[in-house]
Amino acid sequence: MSEPSTKLHRAIPAIEIVLLAIALFLPLVLDDFWILFTTRVFILGLIALSFDLVWGYAGIMSFGQALFFGMAGYSTALIATKLGVTSVFLIVPVAALVGLVVSFAMALLVIFGKRQPSMVFVALGTLTGSYVVERLARGWSYVGGQNGISSLPRLTAGSYEISEGPVYYYMALGILLTVYVLLRLLTRSQFGLVLAGIRQREERIKFFGYRTQNYKGITFCIAGLISGMAGGLYGFHEGYIGPGQLGPVLSTQIVLYTLFGGAGTLIGSIIGVGLIDLFSFYLSQIWNTGWPIILGLLLLIVVMFKPTGLIGFLVGDRERAGSFGRIGAKSAAHVKGEV
Repeated sequence: MSEPSTKLHRAIPAIEIVLLAIALFLPLVLDDFWILFTTRVFILGLIALSFDLVWGYAGIMSFGQALFFGMAGYSTALIATKLGVTSVFLIVPVAALVGLVVSFAMALLVIFGKRQPSMVFVALGTLTGSYVVERLARGWSYVGGQNGISSLPRLTAGSYEISEGPVYYYMALGILLTVYVLLRLLTRSQFGLVLAGIRQREERIKFFGYRTQNYKGITFCIAGLISGMAGGLYGFHEGYIGPGQLGPVLSTQIVLYTLFGGAGTLIGSIIGVGLIDLFSFYLSQIWNTGWPIILGLLLLIVVMFKPTGLIGFLVGDRERAGSFGRIGAKSAAHVKGEV
């Protein structure tokens, strides 16, 4: 095997280091608008990571990530506006807990059961749940109805207010980095290897004695927890949470983020968020009414001609979901031997 293939096998760590270095120094050169824009990308990057975990690694097509995101956002917004609780040390854990509880309830309906659920059943079940809750929020005056909950107070850390800007930027980056590292460790563990097996040959994994529905359910709930955390951060950063953060439109957008960047890599989903939001901003400046058409065509071209997403230009199949720990090391040694 040639040397370029060996280099491709090391692409993801290099991409991760470069992007982290850029993220750490961006606030030094960006103005206020772009700091807010990038912070929003970090927060949405969390929910994109959650979808990449369930789809890219476990093969679960979930259209319910916005449900967990929005439910956590609404819950923390109500706690802040009704009870006056704004401490980040309470808000973020509560948001994560709400996401976990809601995702577990959804998993009981679409994953855990006597029969193994099909991909279509899970997709339609989560999509239906997201749609129903969105319609409920639009008609419920207690949560603001169509207008949602606005003018949220700022998060606090003791007596210090965490305002939108560099402080919120680095807080969101720190949370994103922590979640990313934990997911990287999880997906490179034996648990992640089982997930890769479930995605590729679930019947064979069941033959080896693994309870695949339990693995899927646990993964689904972890993803819900991450989505909930993102929802809590998003509401306080934007100062608003509404029905749009609960429904199928956002869920579909999250799917596009991951497919565009590259599923099964984790970093690809974050790249997808940044590029799609950046393209959306500039295209809307050029063509105010028709920019979604251009963006849609761009996404369609990428998905059609590069199903592995943009990161597929740099990352080979060996480095995507399915190459883990010692197996990867042995493969690398074998490559060197062939050279």
